[in-house]
Amino acid sequence: MIRHGILLAAIATFAALAPAGAVQAAEPGAPALKPAATVMGEIVRIGDLVENAGAVADIAIFRAPDLGETGSVPVARVLDAVRGHHLVGLDTRGLAEVTVTRAARAITAKDVQMRILRALAGKYGLPDSENLAVVFDNDVRTIEVEPTATGELSVVRLAFEPRAMRFDVTFELPGSAVARRLPLHFTGAVTETFEAVVPLREIAQGQMLKATDLAIERRPKAEVTSSTLTTFAQAQGFAAKHTLRPGAVIRQTDVAKPELVGRNENVTIVYEVPGILLTMAGKALDPGALGDSISVTNAQSKRTIQATVIGPGRVRVGTADPRLAANVAP
Repeated sequence: MIRHGILLAAIATFAALAPAGAVQAAEPGAPALKPAATVMGEIVRIGDLVENAGAVADIAIFRAPDLGETGSVPVARVLDAVRGHHLVGLDTRGLAEVTVTRAARAITAKDVQMRILRALAGKYGLPDSENLAVVFDNDVRTIEVEPTATGELSVVRLAFEPRAMRFDVTFELPGSAVARRLPLHFTGAVTETFEAVVPLREIAQGQMLKATDLAIERRPKAEVTSSTLTTFAQAQGFAAKHTLRPGAVIRQTDVAKPELVGRNENVTIVYEVPGILLTMAGKALDPGALGDSISVTNAQSKRTIQATVIGPGRVRVGTADPRLAANVAP
């Protein structure tokens, strides 16, 4: 069996190939080594590794890797294995080794989860499978089985406790000799899920949230609170208060409006009422995000007023109150 990327010994020993001088550049229809091959069973045959192998294509020469694994064999060993089979003009194509992959069907934790949900959804008072998630008691590793075992996991036994939302299920996989030797027994719990906004990539502190950097995913009830962002609109215009990890649920406490004015920053004060527009220099006494009301000192009059942040380094005062207008004016 091929293990750790190395093909083990050939199944049989063969007579000598033609002299080295007989191996020439391949002509159309001449035998040639393949750089890689995928085999379905436990045996590697000459035809798996050599194109145009002709009558000797079905002769077994190596054992295949384990299901789903890939191994390699030096070209010199391939040549040794096919000696005596008169593959005249075998072209090695300058290869140093040939890789061999054993085909397999992978049954992942996601496959097991979906099968459990299909077995439970709509029963015991549970909602549809789209609104449920599975939490296993133990890690579920990917299982490699024969590629010919194309059926779905079949429930042999299923127990469910509605109050605790716990399941105990045993499966079988029809047509798979490998699966019959495995304990396809899983325990865990199911939980309702709700939509939540999560980052698709790491978002640095202070970086604005963009729809292209976010996704809406369904998450277990335990991960979702009243402060969880559930729509892109709720994230629009906000920046990360700290680094946000990919896939982590975003809550209101994780974001804030970006600061457009810093404390003690020089700002432009805009005073606007119908028919009048004035701008003057000032200094912000407070930091502020878009729409925040902050204290600002008029640089000329030294009076302190309340103004609304309208952009980076800009605040606005707009009122018909003549007393406030007097404070704003130089």
